[in-house]
Amino acid sequence: KETSSPSLGKDRADTVIIGGGCVGVSLAYHLAKAGLKDVVLLEKSELTAGSTWHAAGLTTYFHPGINLKKIHAYSIKLYEKLEEETGQSVGFHQPGSIRIASTPTRVDEFKYQMTRAGWHPTEQYLITPEKVQELFPLLNMDKVLAGLYNPGDGHIDPYSLTMALAAGARKYGAQLNYPVQVTNLKSQSDGTWEVETPLGIIRAKRIVNTAGFWARDIGKMIDLLHPLIPVHHQYVVTSTIPEVKALKTELPVIRDLEGSYYLRQERDGLLFGPYESEEKMKLQDSWVTNGVPPGFGKELFESDLDRIMEHIEAAMEMVPVLRKADIVNTIAGPITYSPDILPMVGPHQGVRNYWVAIGFGYGIIHAGGIGKYLSDWILEGEPPFDLIELDPNRYGKWTTTEYTAAKARESYGFNNIVGYPKEERFAGRPTERTSGLYHLLKSRCSMGFHAGWEQPHWFYKPGDQTGYKPSFRRTNWFDPVGREYKQVMEKVGVIDLSPFGKFRVKGTDSVKLMDHLFANVVPKVGFTNISHMLTPRGKVYAELTVSQLYPGEFMLVTGSGSELHDLRWIEEKVTTGGYKVEIENMTDEMGVLGIAGPYARQVLQKLTNEDLSHGSFKFLQCKHLKLSNIVLTAIRISYTGELGWELYHRKEDSIALYSAIMEAGQKEGIDDFGTYALNALRLEKGFRAWGAEMNCDTNPLEAGLEYFVKLNKPADFIGKQALKQIKEKGLKRRLVYLTLETDNVDPEGNESVWHNGKVIGNTTSGCFSYGAQQSLAFAYVPTELSKVGQKLEVELLGKNYPATIIQEPLVLTEPTRMRLQRKGESPKI
Repeated sequence: KETSSPSLGKDRADTVIIGGGCVGVSLAYHLAKAGLKDVVLLEKSELTAGSTWHAAGLTTYFHPGINLKKIHAYSIKLYEKLEEETGQSVGFHQPGSIRIASTPTRVDEFKYQMTRAGWHPTEQYLITPEKVQELFPLLNMDKVLAGLYNPGDGHIDPYSLTMALAAGARKYGAQLNYPVQVTNLKSQSDGTWEVETPLGIIRAKRIVNTAGFWARDIGKMIDLLHPLIPVHHQYVVTSTIPEVKALKTELPVIRDLEGSYYLRQERDGLLFGPYESEEKMKLQDSWVTNGVPPGFGKELFESDLDRIMEHIEAAMEMVPVLRKADIVNTIAGPITYSPDILPMVGPHQGVRNYWVAIGFGYGIIHAGGIGKYLSDWILEGEPPFDLIELDPNRYGKWTTTEYTAAKARESYGFNNIVGYPKEERFAGRPTERTSGLYHLLKSRCSMGFHAGWEQPHWFYKPGDQTGYKPSFRRTNWFDPVGREYKQVMEKVGVIDLSPFGKFRVKGTDSVKLMDHLFANVVPKVGFTNISHMLTPRGKVYAELTVSQLYPGEFMLVTGSGSELHDLRWIEEKVTTGGYKVEIENMTDEMGVLGIAGPYARQVLQKLTNEDLSHGSFKFLQCKHLKLSNIVLTAIRISYTGELGWELYHRKEDSIALYSAIMEAGQKEGIDDFGTYALNALRLEKGFRAWGAEMNCDTNPLEAGLEYFVKLNKPADFIGKQALKQIKEKGLKRRLVYLTLETDNVDPEGNESVWHNGKVIGNTTSGCFSYGAQQSLAFAYVPTELSKVGQKLEVELLGKNYPATIIQEPLVLTEPTRMRLQRKGESPKI
């Protein structure tokens, strides 16, 4: 055990890290190793106090997410060589791990996960029951149907790992100071921070909150309520078991998903940890309301074996030698949970130079990779790859303590639940973030959850099988979505788009700011365009629609999941560039209705004296008008690619506006449609989506967004120079448009694309095309395989289906069809 004398050592630092668990220490190690001078870590008691020291220490390559796999893989590779680099033993065991499938649905899930692992370098195999038994001979094989095997997995000693990272951090020049408690944080007008401690003040360029279950208390110092809650996690260690002792090699870690526990060898016994159901598991809510007790550091909670009895029984059935074993130790300690179980990592919107790496339910496997990821982001000004699912700004004022508690219970209980595509979870819903139409529509549709909002996925009609019925194959929404698709293509449909993120930007420098932020030109007054914000390296940070409503006054609209992600970036550029503008976030006050289909104009025209004809209201024009006496801003644009408008109005006018439109459209057979039909419509038109076809992993040229990127505009927009270089060097891969010959399964995105027996790329999104009556997908493939007519294969649920690259789009957009008609050509629909 090392000792440290409390001292600050210095009064200035580039970066102050608050919290000395494995995540904070990993960040200090990575920043110092990358050459950053003046990295100071402050820990209130001793390193590893909190959740680190009592963790079970599991390490796995497996993750259902795409880029989180990279975090896991980096951590494992780092832990393999840390002892050699620092001279400190880390107690790393790599016997592999096996997830057990004991139901046919689980086997489907494993196949679903395998297709997402195919285009990643880490080893993962779907193995037979015989192979499972060979690797773990002590299993009762009665229920085992298959295993998902990751050979490089295992477990590490969390205390030793943290001490090795600490040794490395010091070796490269970081200062780790403890016990030093942070008592207050004060932001200065120049964006720096004063970090107050009993030993004095440190002035820091930035601070990073890595304080584990104290992270909420640190956030409160600057009026941020981080949605975090401590969960009681228990695991049990047994005495020596003769059958385990007799084994020649260490057993792989197993995860019995139906039994909801993990189990691994611990010396000559076994260690196993269950995840109880949301009714039985225990939260430490008092810490949320009253803060963490001042002295709490390396303490544990009272254990409660009754709570985990059913899991113990399941484990004894699966691993019968457990029946004879004695329990020698039960650990019950706090683990911090965020509402969706994923950590919050990155800079925080609304506060300058305040970063977080908090809410780790699996801190040990994430620590290495997150330290590197954050260090790269801090030093280079942009994330090294896309991890929007960890963006701290995915939460907002709607994330109340009650919501956080309800979700943490659900997430903990659902730890080993089947991970379906299009997954919905219902605890804590609805939040206060409901659109004006929620109460009117909720009983008529299947609602989806989008950044706190409820938004209709699809609508019910008599005879439909209602409710949420998840599946890896076509399910109860398949035919109704086809009906809504037809509604928009042949008549007219209305959709609630209120969850969009909506910002108003105005001021002397607003035009100059738009020109710098966006790769497209600035739209003229009364017009709208689609614009992309790029990172300095030329990646797509965001896609927004930009409308110049009045001279120098803009409305920016982004997807619901990107609201604060985009706002933070814009605010940061405003501050660093010294632009004189005001930005207002209008997201919660403003409702949005979309209307689309061949009769959209006819219906709206009944409600206004404004001329809506094509000559007077062109595609991508925006106008202020009154519909049925309701004041709104109408943009002639639709993500369906059909004739349509988006109607931006005060949230309190939503019901009146919706009712007026529905009434006016009776003769035209108007009806509702949801986001599933919208997705099918946008894919047929070849429209890209941010977060799928483009994000911080892709540049706009490979994503086929050249049309929106004006490299020859005079303004030096962010990413322009990088993009010129990318263009000069030529592209290595391209986004292509595929049709697939499938059966009862459709692509979703992130599936492996095969050619000549090798994985050569991945899909980004996909669906069934109701127009072409076959599956459709976007995919990234090497440039040499990107020509129209190229035959490929796409893997879905363990089977490779034939795919062909076709000319996009499958269906021409309505503006293009009209243009061709005016020229006397007959367009394809």
